[in-house]
Amino acid sequence: MPWTKIYANKTEFDRAGGQKAGLRGLTYREALLEAAAELLASDEDVFIMGEGVDDSGGVFGTTLGLRERFGNRVMDTPLAEGALTGIATGAAIAGMRPMLVHMRVDFTLLTMDQIINHAAKWHYMFGGAFKTPLVIRGIIGRGWGSGAQHSQNLHSLFAHIPGLKVVMPANPYDAKGLLRGAVYDGNPVIFIEHRWLYEHIGHVPEGPYAVEIGKGIVRRPGTDVTIVALSLMVSESMQAADALSKDGKEAEVIDLRTLKPFDAPLIMGSVRKTGRLVVADTGWKECGIGAEIISRVAEEAFDSLHGPPVRVNLPECPTPASPALEKLYYPGKDNIIEAVKTALGDATAAR
Repeated sequence: MPWTKIYANKTEFDRAGGQKAGLRGLTYREALLEAAAELLASDEDVFIMGEGVDDSGGVFGTTLGLRERFGNRVMDTPLAEGALTGIATGAAIAGMRPMLVHMRVDFTLLTMDQIINHAAKWHYMFGGAFKTPLVIRGIIGRGWGSGAQHSQNLHSLFAHIPGLKVVMPANPYDAKGLLRGAVYDGNPVIFIEHRWLYEHIGHVPEGPYAVEIGKGIVRRPGTDVTIVALSLMVSESMQAADALSKDGKEAEVIDLRTLKPFDAPLIMGSVRKTGRLVVADTGWKECGIGAEIISRVAEEAFDSLHGPPVRVNLPECPTPASPALEKLYYPGKDNIIEAVKTALGDATAAR
């Protein structure tokens, strides 16, 4: 169905037949805003806190107008990330369902004791007597000119920690559904949004629904190579797969959706069919989520591989601030195409 894809604007969505079919197209940011409003309206235990949640921009539009509608349950906060995370963790342990918003995922580096030693451990340390239904929203992206300290991709770090769950929705439908799924999961969930996805548009049903954490999805079937992608790299992988199809190479694209726990059976089933694997990540290669996926495939489906897996990642250096360097730093469609050609043993692939 065309409305399972994401589109650059509402005109493209309508051209694909969305409006004609009576479907509603929302941007990624609108889907997050709607999910938050529905949660606040239906559950008094839900509240939102964070720096700038009630300012004129509303965290890139994802909390816009919520303070006016829900009052003190949408709280602007001081620049005190560690204290805020401690407060949110305590509220979750006490039975509330806080959504803590960090405009940049980098700010979570100031909260590691609260996240790793408290939120992630409380359920285990007290023998399951307590749950910690805490959602921490962190935003990644490029183009701020903020460079090395404000544009990092830290999802693999959080995925390493027992007790945490990590999700990275790649389209508006999942942004709304995974936010509800995270709020009612009962565990601390790191919810990572890519700023470059905020303007993407897709079909989002009216009313509440949840997307199950831990379940990936095949976005495009294929027979020659499996591309496992996450966040922004899903749309880049879809574009790459369309281009490769013109050359007779059919790539199966898996949207991971959840990093911890990730959907290993879905990946294994695809690799056993295609025999080739490319992992397209928004983060660094060394010790990243791609390494974990490839390791699991080697353990569980090694006999199905026809060649070595290939990873698409950021270069092993801090994030540049220069727009010119950013163009070289961030991988995209063309890098994925070259990775697929390498995985297929294409002699024309760049080495």
